[in-house]
Amino acid sequence: MRRGSGIGGIIVAIWLIIGLVAAFQRGYFSGDRDVSCRTFADTALTVVAGPLNYVGVNPKVECKTPKPSK
Repeated sequence: MRRGSGIGGIIVAIWLIIGLVAAFQRGYFSGDRDVSCRTFADTALTVVAGPLNYVGVNPKVECKTPKPSK
């Protein structure tokens, strides 16, 4: 087993933990939010963006669902 792979995993884990903290601080895990494509995507993107949230990145997603044909 290579030693470098463990360090990369630790960095990814720390990155995601920071992202979870950012999403929690923004209130994305509060029970009063409605669950939709947009709220789920905003939460997931905030977690993945991790530390970038603390340098001014504010990820938002617009979900466009197809309309039924007539």
